[in-house]
Amino acid sequence: MPNWSTVRSDFPTLHQNVHGRPLVYLDNAATAHKPRIVIDALSRFYERDNSNVHRGLHALSMRATDAYEGARARVAKYVNAADSAEIIFTRGTTESINLIAASWGAANLKPGDAILLTEMEHHSNLVPWQLIAQRTGATLRFVPIRGVDAELPLDLEQVAALLTNDVKLFAFTHVSNTLGVINPAAELCALARARGVVTVIDGAQSIGHMPVDVRSIDCDFYAFSAHKMAGPTGIGTLYGRLPLLNAMPPYQGGGGMIAQVDYQSARWKPSPERFEAGTPNFGDAVGLAAACDYLDGLDRAAIARHDGELAATAYEKLSALPGIRMLGPATGTPRSGLVSFAFEGVHAHDVVTFADEDGIALRGGHHCNQPLMKKLGLTSTTRASFYVYNTPEEIDTLVASLRKILIFFGAS
Repeated sequence: MPNWSTVRSDFPTLHQNVHGRPLVYLDNAATAHKPRIVIDALSRFYERDNSNVHRGLHALSMRATDAYEGARARVAKYVNAADSAEIIFTRGTTESINLIAASWGAANLKPGDAILLTEMEHHSNLVPWQLIAQRTGATLRFVPIRGVDAELPLDLEQVAALLTNDVKLFAFTHVSNTLGVINPAAELCALARARGVVTVIDGAQSIGHMPVDVRSIDCDFYAFSAHKMAGPTGIGTLYGRLPLLNAMPPYQGGGGMIAQVDYQSARWKPSPERFEAGTPNFGDAVGLAAACDYLDGLDRAAIARHDGELAATAYEKLSALPGIRMLGPATGTPRSGLVSFAFEGVHAHDVVTFADEDGIALRGGHHCNQPLMKKLGLTSTTRASFYVYNTPEEIDTLVASLRKILIFFGAS
C-alpha cells in the first residue's frame, strides 16, 4: 500500500501558493500533474538521446528509436495488449477516436448502418461519430441513462435490445467525466461481441485511475491520453486489435507509414507504422512510459481505492451543503474519483472563481457534455476531481470555501 502522505512530494508543481494560499488542485479530470520521474525522463531524453527515429543509422537515432519502441512496448504491457503493434501513438484520446472514425468508419459504414453511443459521452466520443455518420449515411442511436444518481445508469437489458442487426459499432466511455460512474466495460463489450458489433472505449478518465486490461475487457479499441495519467501533454494511445488495424486504411499519409511509393500510388506498412505518418512525438512517448512505471509502482488497484474513497468522502460532505444538487452515484455505490454538483442560484463559473481565491482549482462548465447537461436541465456544474496526491484535508478546505461562497451569494 503506498504511503499517500509522501506521494505528494513527487509532484513539484503542487508545492506553491495561489493567491497566498497553499494550492489545492482538484482539476485532475482535466489534466493531472507530472511526477519528478516523468519530468526527469523527458529531460534525460532531450539532453542525451534527442534524434529522429526510424530513419538514422547513427548512435543517437538508434538510441532514440530504441526508447520510442520501448515506450510502445511499455504501454502495451500497461494495458495488457497482446502485441506492441496494437499500440498506436496519437495526440490523445480525441485523435484516437477520430482515427477510428475516419479510418474504420469510412471503410465499414454505409447508409442503413447505425452507430450506438450512450447519453453520457464526452464530445470527443460524440462529434467524430456525428461527422462520419454525415459522410457515410449511417445514423446515431443512444442508450439512455436511467437516472443521474443511479448506481448503474446504463440498463444492460436495454443495451442488449438496442444492439440490433444494423448496429455496426458501439462506442462508450469507461468512466463518465461528469457523473463519475464506472461503466461495466467487459459486460458491455460481451453484449456487443455476441452480436458482431465493434466496440470503442473512451478510456480518458479510467486509464490513470484503475487497472485496465484490454484483453480481459475484450474490447476492439481503447483510447486514452497521457496527460490524464501523470504523463506529458500532446501524446496519447489507441489500442486496437491487430487484425482490425491491419485491415484499416491509413488515417494520414506521409513519411514513415509507407512500404513503397511511386508517382501514382503507394503501399502501406502494417500497424503501427501505418497510422503514424511523419515524425512521431518520440520524446513524450518516453515520458508516457515513465508515467506507466510510476503508476504501476503505486499499484493501480490501490489508486482506484484511494481516489474512490476521496470521492465518497467529498460526496458525503458536499451533500450536507444547502441548495446543492449532486450528480452521479450516491455514497456507498462504486464511483470514480470525481464529484460534480450545482448550487441553486449560483453559477458554476462563480463557484470556481471564488474558490480560486482560496487557492482551490476546480472545473466549472459543461465539461464537454452539453447534450447530457441539457438532458439534466443544467447549463453547467462544478467538478472536483481527485488523484494520488490529494488528501482528505483538502476536501475540508473545499467545503469551507464553498460555505463562504454560499454566504456571499445569500444561498446558505
